[in-house]
Amino acid sequence: MTTALVAGFALSLSLILAIGAQNAFVLRQGLRRAHVGAVVAVCCLSEAILIFSGVAGFGAIATRAPWAIEAMRWGGAGFLVIYGLRSLRAAWTETGALDTGNGAEQSLRTALGTTLVLTWANPHVYLDTVGLIGAVAATYGTERWAFGSGALAASVLFFVALGYGARLLAPVFARPAAWRALDGIVGVTMLALAVKLGLGA
Repeated sequence: MTTALVAGFALSLSLILAIGAQNAFVLRQGLRRAHVGAVVAVCCLSEAILIFSGVAGFGAIATRAPWAIEAMRWGGAGFLVIYGLRSLRAAWTETGALDTGNGAEQSLRTALGTTLVLTWANPHVYLDTVGLIGAVAATYGTERWAFGSGALAASVLFFVALGYGARLLAPVFARPAAWRALDGIVGVTMLALAVKLGLGA
């Protein structure tokens, strides 16, 4: 069980460490200290649903319907291109530094809505979280639930650290150049992932 738990933790952490739209949003919320607890909770709950759906065998359904994988792949590529271009546009045009206030101008509903969209409207998350983790978990047989628990533990640790640890970076992101650099990195990463999905890599 320990081996499966550690393996699940390692795989999930390797998948989630890459900069993505969801991660960038959690980072922004953490930097602004705006509804961090609620945003992190939604991310963790979503990860639990996705990971254990994969462990329960949802990934096997996709293998019986290749068209679903293709639809998810091209839909994911399109989503990533749009978000990537938006990030690059922000890096090119926006010059404002971080507002270190408490984020009260942003409603909780808006924050949660954005979190849900960035999590569930990105087909790439299904390929990684449900498909890949589910497929690997299946190789552990009766210990697949331990594998899934390890994967979820990594996700929870990551989102909590990202959301609440982001405030340590506030002095850095008080400079406009830092925000532009972050948006640029996110934009390039999103476009690279889109190409990867499009090529089926």
